[in-house]
Amino acid sequence: MIDERFPHEVHSEVGRLRTVVLHRPGPELKRLTPRNNGSLLFDGIPWVDRAQEEHDAFAAALRSHGVEVLYIQQLLRDTLALPDAREAAVASALADKRLGDTLRASVRSYLSDLDVDTLASTLIAGLSHEEIRRGSGLVYTMMDRHDFVIDPLPNLLFTRDSSVWIGRQVAVTSLAMPARQRETSLTDLIYTHHPRFAGSPKLYDPSLEHLEGGDVLLLAPGVVAVGVGERTTPAGAERLARRIFAADLAHTLLAVPIAQERATMHLDTVCTMVDVDAMVMYPNVADTLTAFTVRRHEDDHIIVEKPQPFLTAAASAMGIDALRLIDTGLDPVTAEREQWDDGNNTLAIAPRLCVAYERNQETNKRLSDAGIEVVEIAGSELGSGRGGPRCMSCPILRDAY
Repeated sequence: MIDERFPHEVHSEVGRLRTVVLHRPGPELKRLTPRNNGSLLFDGIPWVDRAQEEHDAFAAALRSHGVEVLYIQQLLRDTLALPDAREAAVASALADKRLGDTLRASVRSYLSDLDVDTLASTLIAGLSHEEIRRGSGLVYTMMDRHDFVIDPLPNLLFTRDSSVWIGRQVAVTSLAMPARQRETSLTDLIYTHHPRFAGSPKLYDPSLEHLEGGDVLLLAPGVVAVGVGERTTPAGAERLARRIFAADLAHTLLAVPIAQERATMHLDTVCTMVDVDAMVMYPNVADTLTAFTVRRHEDDHIIVEKPQPFLTAAASAMGIDALRLIDTGLDPVTAEREQWDDGNNTLAIAPRLCVAYERNQETNKRLSDAGIEVVEIAGSELGSGRGGPRCMSCPILRDAY
């Protein structure tokens, strides 16, 4: 069991899940239109009421297995009740260089009048030109009435990306896409000011090289895999390696190049752990995925070994003979469809117990045949942002296994 003196601690992907942070989708999804959904990184316009129903069912499934569910919006409300945190949140929202001094002053005045609940909602859902109504100056005058003064954060749904716990430390990440960069300011605000997280050491922060939580897999205690591709840079992976080695949080980091494509934006869209020695993986990459093994050397230097097949390097680092592989389809077409629908993006509740989208029937059957119990959830609307159960969850407490 986890040491009760340290209420937030994660060493693997599959230890019994105790506490998780989610974000229930809300008005920020209603900001999506055919005109802006691409720039806001959604492939479609979700039906918000149905998305909320699906997310509520996801949270209920976790609770039914004894998982404590925390919500970003409530954590943010609690945090904004603290004067220093409120000022920091407003300052972050006003840092957008598009605003100009005149509009920035108007937005500050607008935000200062909001109560805590409304301010939290506004920081997540955004603020449009027509809503502020008291703007002036050149920037405000030249904006379209539907333009955003504060951009909405529809991708906040995917809480995995903006922070990841490694051991007893939290890495508040550095998101690569402009549409998502403000997410980490809210996450960092919560970890800095919320009483629940008082004193939690930070392993990473948004000012550093690009690193996203969906690319970070805790394969086993002491072994971290980091996908390098569309969102996480080699420099981000190296920075994380140096920091986890310095903090004695791991002995090995595997840097895993992945294709810089929409369907494989993060390592966890390609593979996730479902048991202490088992992984579900997109079969099209199983034979080609490689890894650079990174280890600490004397005097804080790091050693980077020649690339090996990922499964070989992972098993060696984990100290096991081989990783069991469960792939996402018997034929290439099924595999490609279920990869697109996040068939590989499972969330382990415990060893051999995971949450997955019900639509990926072939993958879920193969998981079941391999002895993995699958808790199926609907995701027809939640999946429009290209993310599955793992993407939508940030574990902050897991048992050791």
